[in-house]
Amino acid sequence: MAQAVNERQAAALLAQSDRILILCHQKPDGDTLGSGFALLYALLAMGKTARIACPDGFPPRYCFLYPGFVPERQPDFTPSCIVAVDVADLQLLGAWAGRLAGKIDLCIDHHPSNTGYAARLLLDAKAAATVEIIDRVLRELGAQVDYRIAVCIYTGLATDTGCFRYSNTTPASHLLAARMMEHGIDSYRINKLMFETKSPARMELERMVMDTLEYYENKRIAFIAMTLDAIEKTGVPEEDMEGIAAIPRQIEGVDAAVTFQQKGPERWRVSMRSSQYVDASAACARLGGGGHARAAGCTLEGTLEAAKARVLGVLRDVLGTQDSLKAEGSQGERIWSFDRARRNFMY
Repeated sequence: MAQAVNERQAAALLAQSDRILILCHQKPDGDTLGSGFALLYALLAMGKTARIACPDGFPPRYCFLYPGFVPERQPDFTPSCIVAVDVADLQLLGAWAGRLAGKIDLCIDHHPSNTGYAARLLLDAKAAATVEIIDRVLRELGAQVDYRIAVCIYTGLATDTGCFRYSNTTPASHLLAARMMEHGIDSYRINKLMFETKSPARMELERMVMDTLEYYENKRIAFIAMTLDAIEKTGVPEEDMEGIAAIPRQIEGVDAAVTFQQKGPERWRVSMRSSQYVDASAACARLGGGGHARAAGCTLEGTLEAAKARVLGVLRDVLGTQDSLKAEGSQGERIWSFDRARRNFMY
């Protein structure tokens, strides 16, 4: 099991190491890439020998984080320290998982479901994004935040908080974003690219996916499916599918939104997004997965109908438990809802 470390201890390990390899998770998002490249730029500026790697490569969608970056031109070395950023489980390193087992020296992460696979674990489950923790490590290192690092940290924050709309957003998130903006980054262009720019193929895939929409439990649960056929017909690359899982959560009254993405003839990647009534991480853990309270996932084998039945069984149980807690008045947080008649938010 991993040894728990704090930011100062993590920084000390990096300071005493050279030849550092930084790992991002498969299907990379703004947080793992932002964390990885922010750390890379800081280490290189300190004179360290370092490189970054991702099992799925580096998507063009995020090329503004690494302008001019050519992975093959990075220095080739045997690492003395391997660091994983925003990687909650060794399996998220995909085909590399087997050969990296037992070799990762440090994991920096914010997922409460982290499996403790690294020798040392710097975990802050209250952080909105791993870049928040990376920023603290860089300060312990005495690293100077420049424009490139600021772009990386801001992007990780924006993407993991849904442009600061998700419930994981904290005052610390806003303060860190403001500090990064002081370095002159163009937050408008970053957010427009991340949240308001879609290819025609992506729009067509969304249309096809919404045709699969199904409701359960008085429309408190919504399912959508992305089949291999739909993906092939639209030609949407994997990196352009980010955010589709959040679409059905936007439907009024939906407490659990589930996307089933087909990965093989009878293999489904399940992405769950939830309201405050459902702990998505706990629900997915019962299915062999994990993640965050409001965004989690797992992988299921079998037909689509069999996968739906398994997920539905868990969610019905979770909703039933939550309804009982609310009836007993034991749910402490104040829950806001939209009063349609008064056109106002109430709790």
